[in-house]
Amino acid sequence: MSESPSAQRILVQGRVQGVGFRPFILRLARRLGLTGWVRNLSGTVEIHVEGAAVPLAEFARALVADAPPLAQPAPPQILPAEPLDLPSFEILDSATDAASRIVIPPDHFVCQDCLAEMSDPAARRFRYPFTNCTQCGPRYTIIDRLPYDRPNTAMAGFPLCAECRAEYEDPADRRYHAQPLACPRCGPTLEFRAEGIAPIHGNEAALAAAVACLRAGRILAVKGVGGYHLMCDARSNAAVNRLRARKHRPSKPLAVLVTEASLTRVADPDPVERDLLLSPLRPIVLVSQAADHGLADAIAPGLNELGLMLPYSPLHHLLCADFDGPLVATSANISGEPVLTEAESVERRLGAVADAFLHHDRPIRRPADDSVFRTLGGRIRPLRLGRGVAPLEMRLAAPVSQPILALGADLKNTVALAVGDRVLISPHLGDLGAPRSLEVFEQVIDDLCRLFEVQPEIFVCDAHPGYFSSHWARARATNPLTVFHHHAHASALHGEFAAAGPLLVFTWDGLGYGADGTLWGGEALLGSPGQWRRIASLRPFRLIGGDRASRAPWRCGLSVCLEAGIEWPEAPAEASLARMAWARAINSPFTSSVGRLFDAAAALSGVAQTQDYEGHAAMRLESLSGKDEGEAHALPLRFEGGLWRGDWSVLLPMLMDERLSQARRSALFHSALADMLLAQARQVAAEYGIRRVGLTGGVFQNRRLLEAVIQRLERTGFEVLIPEQLPVNDASISFGQIVEAQALNTPRINTLSNDDRDSQG
Repeated sequence: MSESPSAQRILVQGRVQGVGFRPFILRLARRLGLTGWVRNLSGTVEIHVEGAAVPLAEFARALVADAPPLAQPAPPQILPAEPLDLPSFEILDSATDAASRIVIPPDHFVCQDCLAEMSDPAARRFRYPFTNCTQCGPRYTIIDRLPYDRPNTAMAGFPLCAECRAEYEDPADRRYHAQPLACPRCGPTLEFRAEGIAPIHGNEAALAAAVACLRAGRILAVKGVGGYHLMCDARSNAAVNRLRARKHRPSKPLAVLVTEASLTRVADPDPVERDLLLSPLRPIVLVSQAADHGLADAIAPGLNELGLMLPYSPLHHLLCADFDGPLVATSANISGEPVLTEAESVERRLGAVADAFLHHDRPIRRPADDSVFRTLGGRIRPLRLGRGVAPLEMRLAAPVSQPILALGADLKNTVALAVGDRVLISPHLGDLGAPRSLEVFEQVIDDLCRLFEVQPEIFVCDAHPGYFSSHWARARATNPLTVFHHHAHASALHGEFAAAGPLLVFTWDGLGYGADGTLWGGEALLGSPGQWRRIASLRPFRLIGGDRASRAPWRCGLSVCLEAGIEWPEAPAEASLARMAWARAINSPFTSSVGRLFDAAAALSGVAQTQDYEGHAAMRLESLSGKDEGEAHALPLRFEGGLWRGDWSVLLPMLMDERLSQARRSALFHSALADMLLAQARQVAAEYGIRRVGLTGGVFQNRRLLEAVIQRLERTGFEVLIPEQLPVNDASISFGQIVEAQALNTPRINTLSNDDRDSQG
């Protein structure tokens, strides 16, 4: 007797939409002789499958073990079901279900199969700039709503031709149910525009005009997957300097687009960095420059690293192949704003920067800048969440009782939405001081809430009363929950590692509003989310100009000299008015910022008196430091007001000592700060028995400092935790705000004062 068929209902969550998972299931079921159906719910794949026990068991195993490369399925939930005696296995139309299980797929690179097809003169998509399949192509930037089906994307305006429709409906085809599917007959096309000539339509003609523009040393704005890039010949000093002058970006490093073949000619990546450059994420990776890289001198002035990325879209591959050389590929935006996405706005706002524009007519629903990674502490870690990585999903140790929206920081802003035990973190949105940043900030919030089909019931923002995000929250909620900046940093790290029990977390960065009303930035916090206690810091100093000092390191240098009562002979001429402001305490708030101390060190040692971008002076100082440890100056620790404070004043004469090279002074400065952190950790460990130390905040993007700190802590027996999925910088603040908000006592959310919270624990 033959075995009676049985049936199962299987639910699969995780990253299972937009990655070819349903076509994979259909082919698997048919190969095993099973019948039934599969369909998308809002964030789950639902399967009804019938057949004999052995193939059913193999089906359940292969669901995860043999899933498509881009899929990340969670262990399936398998339930018994009534057999329906179905004749075959099919894909059904999508349905809706609980929104809390939605997974929004990020954008993907172009896969090798599609690249091979683009290179085949006999193929229908030979040199087609928008080739994709179920394993590659845009996702996050084209989705209008879920479930992820073509009518719910920006591709709805491109009806499939007969040949594409046949591929879409053929279970044996790798484009079966590929939602961004397109070809030259029915898909998006390129258009080249430049002043004084008629627009050039058509893929080959527009592409040829774009390459000719680049070869002529001109600047080209190119529409990609998540926005526009400004491109020019990376080997041409004239072209690069022209781009810098027009964009008013004198020295901020520029990303360079290279092919795999030319990678090692311009840089010296280690194996892990190379693997990441070649991975499906295709991010920008900071790597050491090759000795003779052949690039323009102005690509990354004063630094010893390059930001490199490999082509990730079909259009980028075609541009690189036809141009046959490295290209600058920097975000097409106004400084601090999100990358531009629309032809009209990019021509209007960057018409004085770009000489020409390479547009296409596939809409970008929301911007996604390039992700950025750097090797820090022996591991590759993100510095910016963007295309290929975000939206980033994190998990909470326990579910939130109400949906929470966290608005992040005002610089390097991301927003986060918590539903159940899941937190979805947006891509990098830029600095909220710019009007367009606020516009995109609101759009992304609306999109996340709409896609998840939830309305936030709790709004969380930074405690700084002047933040744009804080004003936004107060305009929409009666009593938004406020979280201190450095508490959010510490809670993000604690939450990422789901740490059990208290940690000692060093939160070193630029400036953040502190519980005592001063500007923090060199803090050690002891405890856990909702119960952080400030236990160590730096000697505070009054910062001339407040936030303005972040753009003028000489103000930081003068501030620390005045605080320590030390003369600075090389102070710039404009320092006289600044001295008066400091003496009268005019716009000179107290701070304990390590970031501003780095700026002061750069100024006093003659490395940089001004800076053109955030972190400029500190990055120059780091590049000079090399591996020279030297005999560091021990910073005195004083126990004042319940805090172990490190006194940096002993470093000032050394930093101004011109008998020492700048490299030597930089090395001694880094070593002294690392020694001070270790001394603070030892004091806390001796009193509280804490042996787990977290390191977070933008200062720890400094590899030289971070590695010196790790070495000292681990050598002394401490366990060191550093963010791995999240950036150490302010991009992690939104997640930390979620973790901190969840930890606070819910009935007191609208009544608990900041002073109360700071004293907890």
